[in-house]
Amino acid sequence: MYRPLRYRKDDPEYIKSFIKKHPFATFVTKGANLLATHIPVLLEEDGSNWKLFGHIANHNDQIGNICDGEEALIIFSGVNGYISSSWYEEKDISTWDYTAVHVNAKIIKQSNQELENSLQKLVSNFEKNQESPLYYKEIPKQMREEHLPLITGFWLEPIKIQGVAKLHQSYQREDVKNSISHLENSGNPCDSELAKAIRKENNIE
Repeated sequence: MYRPLRYRKDDPEYIKSFIKKHPFATFVTKGANLLATHIPVLLEEDGSNWKLFGHIANHNDQIGNICDGEEALIIFSGVNGYISSSWYEEKDISTWDYTAVHVNAKIIKQSNQELENSLQKLVSNFEKNQESPLYYKEIPKQMREEHLPLITGFWLEPIKIQGVAKLHQSYQREDVKNSISHLENSGNPCDSELAKAIRKENNIE
């Protein structure tokens, strides 16, 4: 991934927190063709080590690339948005601020039991804050048993991890403040989240 030095984010805690906050990832594999699927990918920790897990449907063309030892690229995208140079004090080139984490990982297929355990964790992760959560084991048994053979689960053991956060570092402070103000007042919730990230990265109260 292209990462100018000032935008690099390599702190392990930053990486893990980012993945947990932005679990809907782009899962990329290379077989006869380059293929990608958009899926939730969760992080599982074991002491100081961690790995990822996910699953895809067996009728997905990408299933042929799910083989032990094969490499995948998992892309987690965070806040991003257009920054107009019309917000600056002097004319300049407009840009796009963004945050992302890329993980190159080795694929390890899950056993049926591992897949079922992963589904429990996946559902729990997203259901726990619902008003009336419906957990995996509460889904009718027959429905669960009919569903399992239709999907393939896998572990993703990290080989290479890269984080990036292009958030107007090194820009003139007044231009950064003006950009934050315009984003906060755009009425777009995504812009508001980007403004928060820019404010935090540049230590602007």
